Amino acid sequence: MKFTQPKLPYTPDALAPVISQNTIEYHYGKHEKTYIDNLNSLIEGSEYQDMSLEDIIVKSDGKIFNNASQAWNHIFYFFQFAPDGLKEPGGELRKKIEEQFGSLDEFKKKFEEAGATLFGSGWVWLSTDRNGKLFITQGSNASNPLTQGLQPLLTFDVWEHAYYLDYQNRRADYLHKLWDIVDWSVIEMRFS
Repeated sequence: MKFTQPKLPYTPDALAPVISQNTIEYHYGKHEKTYIDNLNSLIEGSEYQDMSLEDIIVKSDGKIFNNASQAWNHIFYFFQFAPDGLKEPGGELRKKIEEQFGSLDEFKKKFEEAGATLFGSGWVWLSTDRNGKLFITQGSNASNPLTQGLQPLLTFDVWEHAYYLDYQNRRADYLHKLWDIVDWSVIEMRFS
């Protein structure tokens, strides 16, 4: 199976000023494309060539895992944003966030802190287990909660290439501004 890079559901300039067109073109246009191209090359003729991206992530390691997980992580990340999406969660997800974290604001604070304190490159995730319990986790490099049996709901990319063009070394500022473009309707669909 050949993986292809999906077209973003918004124009490259739609998320500015939170994420600039320059960052979208560089981050999604070049980085993400490279992960997909590398993965296609690595799995050709291997036991992974007919697997789903999720199965490759769970069953592989090394270069194949790194490229599969980074390809998946970036699609997951970019497709949770919208210039005019739902600004706050509702329903069951809102209830779970408030039960486990006290409030939406407290959840956001803890999520940003997890991203800001991750040493080096990686991801911060909100995931759920089979019982609906929510988890905030940090993961370095290409980490993905799928490998821990969790279902990812939301992620912020804390590799420098995600924010350096727009925020330089101000990772905390970048993390805080991302809430302005998170489309909670997407996160709610992932939770249901």
